[in-house]
Amino acid sequence: MSLLSKQMLGYVGNSSLIRKMFEAGIEMKAQYGADAVFDFSLGNPDLPPPSAVADSLQELSKKVSEPFSVGYMPTAGYLSTRKKLAEHISKEQGVEISSEDVLLTCGAAGGINVVLRTIIEPLDEVICIAPYFVEYGFYVENHGGVLRSVPSMPITFALDVQSIENAITDKTCAIILNSPNNPTGQVYTKDDLVHLFSVLEKYNKMREKPIVVISDEPYRFLAYGDIKIPSMLAFYDYTVVVSSFSKSLSLAGERIGYIAINPLLVKKQEFMAGLILANRILGFVNAPALAQQILEYAIDAQVDVSIYAKRRNAMADVLDATGYSYSMPHGAFYFFPKAPNGDDITFCQILAEEKILAVPGTGFAYPGYFRLAFCVDENVIVRSEKGFRRAMEKINK
Repeated sequence: MSLLSKQMLGYVGNSSLIRKMFEAGIEMKAQYGADAVFDFSLGNPDLPPPSAVADSLQELSKKVSEPFSVGYMPTAGYLSTRKKLAEHISKEQGVEISSEDVLLTCGAAGGINVVLRTIIEPLDEVICIAPYFVEYGFYVENHGGVLRSVPSMPITFALDVQSIENAITDKTCAIILNSPNNPTGQVYTKDDLVHLFSVLEKYNKMREKPIVVISDEPYRFLAYGDIKIPSMLAFYDYTVVVSSFSKSLSLAGERIGYIAINPLLVKKQEFMAGLILANRILGFVNAPALAQQILEYAIDAQVDVSIYAKRRNAMADVLDATGYSYSMPHGAFYFFPKAPNGDDITFCQILAEEKILAVPGTGFAYPGYFRLAFCVDENVIVRSEKGFRRAMEKINK
């Protein structure tokens, strides 16, 4: 006899391959030693937070004895934090955002759930682009919706606007776009986004409720070379940006993120009121008090992105030297190569025999590929070359 619902039983049976590989890595490191294992499974940033975070903690330690220093605050977050955040987003997005357009959340995951809870009617459909972060499906189903996956373009993983249009129905309420993308590192181009938004505007004219674009942007800070990440807020009025500081400030465990709504949104005050209520009734209530205060001090700092650029080049060198096929990531810290035998699950098992931990593309609804997170020391990447070579040789025997 199980106390779990049928839905939860199914979820547990098909739980995240990312987490499974991460947990396998812990066991493998305990058995063989951490230096013998090449763990590319989890996008857990290893860079320490910038010095501004440590400075903020010293300052906060002086204030924590004051009454209400970590007490309740407005559900949307401290007004002073929201003002700082609005200034930051305005610069980043090239769109003037006010504190009234911003809500502090428990990470980007909490933020996405808040948005979905606010807009979804039972059996509404949410489109996302495969490959995609697998928990999108859980988030949509949390609120009675249905996830509809649309594949990206082969090889490049660019947006396939025609396929997205073909997937739009009367039940479509939102599209989740993640750029830079996890797991591919793709950055969607301005031309493709403008094309997509023109399609959405066409459908919005025939609908009572417009289609919302949820732009999931925790990797916005991390693009390579001369790649520019377009602001979706600048091109589509019904854009809602959800992001976090998990990667840019290496604060993944602090769960500090935000929702920013387009200032041109029709009835934006009503929409923000819905978001704030959803934040409360979902049980988040408010983003962590200390994390918000850290953010006030450190919001304009970030980790050294040049380190990730060097690791990206090192990973490309390893894959090139050992004969793997991949599309060079333009952002984030992931590669998404083809599985040489076409079977991503079997090939990841072969890699594990070489003590290399990767996540099968099946975990991102895109079989035949595997993900490598290069947020590890460059030396680990370089030393993994022999294992990648041996895995390739096993396939080619």
